Amino acid sequence: MIKRLLVANRGEIAVRVARAARELEIAPLGIYSEADAQAYHLQFMDDARCVGPPAAAQSYLDAEAIIAAARDLSADAIHPGYGFLSERAEFALAVRAAGITFVGPTPEAMAAMGSKIEAKRRVREFDVPTVPGYDGEDQSAATLREHAVRIGFPLLIKASAGGGGRGMRVVDSAQRFDESLESAKREALAAFGDSTVLLERYLRDPRHIEFQILADAHGTTLHLGERECSIQRRHQKIVEETPSVALNEKLRAEMGAAAVRAAKSVGYVNAGTCEFMLDRNGAYYFLEMNARLQVEHPVTELVYGLDLVQWQLRIAAGERLTYSQDALTPRGWAIEGRLYAEDPANDMLPSTGTITTWTMPAGPGVRVDAGVCAGSEVGHYYDPMLAKLIAFGDDRACAISRFGRMLAECGVGGVRTNLPLLQWIGADRAFAAGETTTSFLALRLDESVFARHPPPEDAITLCVAAALLDRYAPWRVGAVGIPVRMQHDAGVVDVTADALAEQGAWRLSGDRSGGLRAFRRGDALHARLDDAELVGKASWENGAVRVDVDRGSWSFSFAPPPHGDDAAAQRGSGDKSAVVAPMPGKIVKVAVRAGDAVEEHALLVVLEAMKMEHRIEAPAAATVKSVFVKELQLVTAGASLVELQ
Repeated sequence: MIKRLLVANRGEIAVRVARAARELEIAPLGIYSEADAQAYHLQFMDDARCVGPPAAAQSYLDAEAIIAAARDLSADAIHPGYGFLSERAEFALAVRAAGITFVGPTPEAMAAMGSKIEAKRRVREFDVPTVPGYDGEDQSAATLREHAVRIGFPLLIKASAGGGGRGMRVVDSAQRFDESLESAKREALAAFGDSTVLLERYLRDPRHIEFQILADAHGTTLHLGERECSIQRRHQKIVEETPSVALNEKLRAEMGAAAVRAAKSVGYVNAGTCEFMLDRNGAYYFLEMNARLQVEHPVTELVYGLDLVQWQLRIAAGERLTYSQDALTPRGWAIEGRLYAEDPANDMLPSTGTITTWTMPAGPGVRVDAGVCAGSEVGHYYDPMLAKLIAFGDDRACAISRFGRMLAECGVGGVRTNLPLLQWIGADRAFAAGETTTSFLALRLDESVFARHPPPEDAITLCVAAALLDRYAPWRVGAVGIPVRMQHDAGVVDVTADALAEQGAWRLSGDRSGGLRAFRRGDALHARLDDAELVGKASWENGAVRVDVDRGSWSFSFAPPPHGDDAAAQRGSGDKSAVVAPMPGKIVKVAVRAGDAVEEHALLVVLEAMKMEHRIEAPAAATVKSVFVKELQLVTAGASLVELQ
């Protein structure tokens, strides 16, 4: 039996595995990067070791450092979680060579299924249908382009070695193929260390259906029903549920049997997931097999009443499965939403910062798997998922109702999250009707509904008053020329204040001008700007101020006034001549030079952040005046990238 388990991961999955291990009286042990020295998951470990610098390639992807940590901690098993090294056959092989139990499939099965190309070849021999395409060994651009033309457009470029939407591109025309291929290969190499890709016919509006597999080392392979994962953005799952409204008992049994055959084609052992596309006519096609635990495994656990992580550990220890296929009967309905540090009002770009408030739902039929807490730092080095919010009910209607209640009870401060998107999905009519395909968001969602609107003038004035009046306000730096630069959801306000002889009185200039007088009386903040009398509340938290007026509440943060080049960098989208980084990250491609003429939406720079590539495009037709960055350069949010004229 396993006694000491190293969890080779971070975030919510590290917490999940640690909890399962402790219930089996196995000591959980952790790892962390230098950026994660105070990370939430370490609270659940008996001991832990640092495995390197913040960059994942130098820490969570450093197999030698992780195995060294396991030895140092006297671990007799390693659980890889998901992501990072979880599907690297060479890591599983190295763990086995070190005399440590790897909690997962064999390296041989992982190698076969870890390559989407090899996986498709194997399962076809076991009568599992696959999507038409190209999965040959010749990876030259010319050969791939030739097969792309043969397959026809639109088509899908997919990284052979990974998942999570990374290294994946939908190509609508031959004109976009070369650029998309280059980007997909580069992203795949960065994320998985392998730039090999395959091409597939792009299926219009299919459902994404996956089957949970559990197999022991004694010949028993079972499936635990399906999960529908059709609601996606950028090929990344957002909401998952089980069962699926699209499957009847006959189709469920047929697809489940195909998933079992796929697993047996490589002698698969432990937990895994077979993914399929299901078209409108009920035809299904094998996509890939994830040789690991899936992010969305909790919905299966709730409906089937078992602990998949504990079964992973028990199978790794040599135990037999104690279930038969007929005995696995689902009960109820479960829905999961992934809570990401992403900004719905800014094209879902990742959001970084310190979590200042963290309020999660509770009650019957509610489960939260979180990887952070109040005070956690959300950086740009890792995946932006914060937690999984899972609702369980007797039927789908009950689960949807409970899901909505959960989302209403959530509260996260300090970073932007996709909570508004989850709430929109939960309240959508088509979602309630089960009319979900992989095009669900693209066809139904108008992201302008998430646009943030500027606060009213009275809220801005009260914020200025709070900054100037309160003794501990950040920018009370002198009696003359006091700079107050306030950032709110929809932009920036710059004000300069000169203190007058009368206490609590200033002369303002800039985006707010006039004579200001202000004082506090109890909880109320009173201000008068020229002839306008204002009353509200203003409270401070972590250097930011929250202003409450009759029309609502607004939050303002403060920053030093910009100077020189920084001014252009801080102007953001309001100044189309200055193209700035929307988040911290690494420049992986510079597509223009000074003097180039560019059209609207032309590619300028590719920025890599949180394991994804982000295209930085020209906001309008222009000429490139200056390029301020080079490839592989690290940049901060708001840094100047390109100047246009």
